[in-house]
Amino acid sequence: MIRRQVININSITEDILGVISIDLYLEENHDEHHTDFFSAAKEALIVRRGEPFRMRLNFNRPFNPNRDAISFIFTVADEKKPSPGHGTLIGIVPRDGIDNLGDPLDWGAGIEEHEGQSLQLLIKPSVTCPVAEWKLDIDTKLLGGGSRSFILPRPIYILFNPWCPNDQVYMPVRDKRKEYVLHDTTLIWRGSYNRLRPSVWKLGQFERHVLECSLKLLGTIGRVPASYRGDPVRVSRALSAAVNSVDDDGVILGNWTEDFSGGIAPTKWIGSTEILQQFYKTQKPVKYGQCWNFSGVLTTIARALGIPSRIVTCYSSAHDTQASLTVDIFVDHNNKKMDAETTDSIWNYHVWNEVWMTRPDLGVGSNGVTYDGWQVVDATPQEASDNMYRVGPASVAAVKNGEILRSFDCGFVFSEVNADKVYWRYNGPFQPIKLLRKDTMAIGHLISTKAVLKWERDDITHSYKYEERTDEERNVMLKALKQSRHAFSRYYLNDSFNEVEFDMQLGDDIKIGENFAVVVAIANRSLQNAYTAIGQLSCDTALYTGLNGQEVKSMNFEIKIQPEASEYIRMEVTFEDYYKKLTSQASFNISCSAVVKDTDYEYFAQDDFRVRKPDIKFTFQGDVVAKQAVDVIVRLTNPLPVPLRKGTFHIEGPGIEKPLRFRIAEIPVGGTAASTFKYVPPYAGRASLLAKFSCKELDDVDGYLHYEVRPHPDDIINPYRSSHNIIRRRNDVIA
Repeated sequence: MIRRQVININSITEDILGVISIDLYLEENHDEHHTDFFSAAKEALIVRRGEPFRMRLNFNRPFNPNRDAISFIFTVADEKKPSPGHGTLIGIVPRDGIDNLGDPLDWGAGIEEHEGQSLQLLIKPSVTCPVAEWKLDIDTKLLGGGSRSFILPRPIYILFNPWCPNDQVYMPVRDKRKEYVLHDTTLIWRGSYNRLRPSVWKLGQFERHVLECSLKLLGTIGRVPASYRGDPVRVSRALSAAVNSVDDDGVILGNWTEDFSGGIAPTKWIGSTEILQQFYKTQKPVKYGQCWNFSGVLTTIARALGIPSRIVTCYSSAHDTQASLTVDIFVDHNNKKMDAETTDSIWNYHVWNEVWMTRPDLGVGSNGVTYDGWQVVDATPQEASDNMYRVGPASVAAVKNGEILRSFDCGFVFSEVNADKVYWRYNGPFQPIKLLRKDTMAIGHLISTKAVLKWERDDITHSYKYEERTDEERNVMLKALKQSRHAFSRYYLNDSFNEVEFDMQLGDDIKIGENFAVVVAIANRSLQNAYTAIGQLSCDTALYTGLNGQEVKSMNFEIKIQPEASEYIRMEVTFEDYYKKLTSQASFNISCSAVVKDTDYEYFAQDDFRVRKPDIKFTFQGDVVAKQAVDVIVRLTNPLPVPLRKGTFHIEGPGIEKPLRFRIAEIPVGGTAASTFKYVPPYAGRASLLAKFSCKELDDVDGYLHYEVRPHPDDIINPYRSSHNIIRRRNDVIA
């Protein structure tokens, strides 16, 4: 006879331990994990891997460890087939106590406190886990039969952790973590090597939808499999491709013309927030960007994900299309650069990124050099790398030591900062080319980034190359050339004539609207011979990428220089000469070509020059206090001898969700425009307001103000610190 046991399902269901609510301690966890400034922190749990976070479970009845089992199931939210083997499906059973949460490479959980119908736990993600949005299911089981599952309705974002010594992106210096991870505003240097121009860029990594967009980019545009999203090398390389739109409809569409119809000119952006929010909403490339826009957005994404990042500008940066480690410039018989034959170029400046991480994939060099630390990544689409437009991560240490074959793209970066510049005279398709001049010091000047916790420039040229004119620098260049697979034959050299010297001189601190002069000094070193120099001075407008625009003015000269004497050639360029031909970044290419009569000597030189634009000024009309409105005045004085019409101020800053725009009908000659707005600082500490002004007559004008926000009198210290054990003592605030 078979006996059947009748089970009351309802009574078992009631008996099984059930989670009725979860306290994620959002404020405490976000404070401890340095994620409290994220806009998404109001709706999601945002933590950093390798460190524990706290949660409290509230049950339908008291928890009994002798009959109840609990397990936590974490899965990467966008993974279609999560699996434990790929690290995208994690199951954890909490142990009793929190003294040992396991190896850093493993996930761990421990019961911190058990009181009645609630359980307080610490959960530690693996220090190598994927950086992604995670889902959490909590399974409870009654020993002897029956189980329940609770799905956490909030997302959990797990980020890289530069505070954790076991994380590959660990940055040990506290002030550098504040600068390269937490600060949401930075400086980008533009202009030219003889007229450096700092511009403020609002990174906005904590603003609305920026974190969500950054995480989504990895899986969609970046196509990084979830199991590899914990590797900062793979992640940063993917981001350098995903930020541009060439291969994959990424974030920004590049445009290096002067026609920006259908979009926004690159010079009009003052931050990443608006770009990323637009991309997140439309999932279409944002129009338009150039190198500093790509770099600003990449920095925002990297800092949002937890990878320390900074923006780097290299003046006179080479674009070596042939991987020859030389920039070869061909000049025709009219002393004009031949754009068709000159595929290499020198940008007035080029802006890229550095990200901080160890490089276990590169090992150790033959001379004991390690490749950890700063790595170059560049989202500007210049050349394809492994069939995609991206650069890096390339170890800065490898670049300095001429290790051009190291992964990834070290040779390309080496050329950007240390190529030799060579001028050739082209005399026709059936004639030999002639070497006019070889310049070993023309490339890679004043490599710049924002100083740590200072609104100043930090010159980091020494980290990329040894000092010019030293044996170390030339030895590294020779080492790199030996590794290059490209051979460029130099057919003819100038003779040894050196009795006449040319020196081209450009004015300094010329404001837009003013006239300027180009001067060439010619010195005769001979004690007895007089020489006649015949040549031409030229001034052309130029894009910052090195391409010439329109001719502004040229002047032929012929002058006799007596023995031991000097003469000067001077060409005046007026505002009327250049104004209607000027490009948005106010850059010129100045060149001088000359021959010395009755010798074989030819001279050719070119240089960058730009006129300075005015600054926008901010003034606060009262004390600046957190969460308290204050009036702000923004002003601009017209520097041109013509009126400015139909202009617009564009203003961003902390707490300004949507950029402010104020239209200005006209600014007369010598006049000043002003707009006033109310501003409410969202938090205490250091902050920055940023502004752009643009109109038909004057574009790409910017300004900024750094200021200190005092705490609001009603703000008090959060009381939760006294009621719980602190997971880890916090040692960083945004300041």
